[in-house]
Amino acid sequence: MQTAPAFVRNWLIVVAAMIFFMIVIGALTRLTESGLSMVEWRPVTGWLPPLSDAAWNAELEKYLSSPQGRLVNRGFNVVEFREIFWLEYSHRLWGRLIGVAFAVPLAWFWLRGHLTPYLKPRLLALFVLGGLQGALGWAMVASGLIDRPAVSHYRLAAHLLLAVALYAYTVWLILELGPHDARRHDATNDRETSRAAAGLIALLFVVLVWGALMAGLRAGSAHNTFPTMSGHWIPPGLVELKPWWLNPFENGTAIQFIHRWLAKLLVLGVLVLAWRVRRPETVAAAAMALLQLGLGIATILSGIDIALATAHQAGAVILLTILIVVCHRATPSRQRPISGMVGG
Repeated sequence: MQTAPAFVRNWLIVVAAMIFFMIVIGALTRLTESGLSMVEWRPVTGWLPPLSDAAWNAELEKYLSSPQGRLVNRGFNVVEFREIFWLEYSHRLWGRLIGVAFAVPLAWFWLRGHLTPYLKPRLLALFVLGGLQGALGWAMVASGLIDRPAVSHYRLAAHLLLAVALYAYTVWLILELGPHDARRHDATNDRETSRAAAGLIALLFVVLVWGALMAGLRAGSAHNTFPTMSGHWIPPGLVELKPWWLNPFENGTAIQFIHRWLAKLLVLGVLVLAWRVRRPETVAAAAMALLQLGLGIATILSGIDIALATAHQAGAVILLTILIVVCHRATPSRQRPISGMVGG
């Protein structure tokens, strides 16, 4: 009986790091409005950029026929076009590299018998969801190539959430493959801590949903004051859309209001957890939650500065990582075939 080899865990650490940087690149692509610069999706041949002046001019012509090219950047020349093209190209290329970095070692480890029965279906699920993420990314871009130069904020939210979910589950598997003595076995307290951390992780995903909706509608710049929203604790226009239930999803003021208060609730929850369970990982979560709140406030006050907004998105993922560690360390180690016979 043996566990999966250490290099399997190291491989997943590399994959998780690549997904994290993909989320950061995605934030930069969105904030610089570069995501609509490539108007075609070629999963196989799309890794090759334009290699000649003629190819660049052809790519520019395609872009200028798109809504963003016609309505926003119709005066673009090739030099200006390249600036936004390279960021979207890097985003797509990095996604392909993640696919290769995951699929090739997965096939090798599987054929060599290095994967336990516990890992096989979970890694296959990650592979399938990774492919779905690529298709979802194109569906998001395609929504901005129809009649208006903006992607669907619903598809943007789905694209971000799936990326974060893939990252989160990869981190969980990494922890599962780590040393079991990192877990504690103070049964009552640990069950409470595990449930609290799981609840905070769920709340963080909800905060991310409204953050993504806010980003997709560019609602972050609607109210650039704090702690009030343009001088109001409850701003006017929260329920101006009809029917009323559209407001939490399509009204920029309501979306920002919800995101702000959910974020404050999350920070409060993390601080309470750290106060009640004084462990290094809960203290780290509290510190990161406060930093993340500060980044969010700074982003709003700056009028959505690109560097601050990117750091804010990255900070959410870092906070998620720490909360996953808190949850995992407090979760009793169950009898699983993770340390069963390799192969089979």
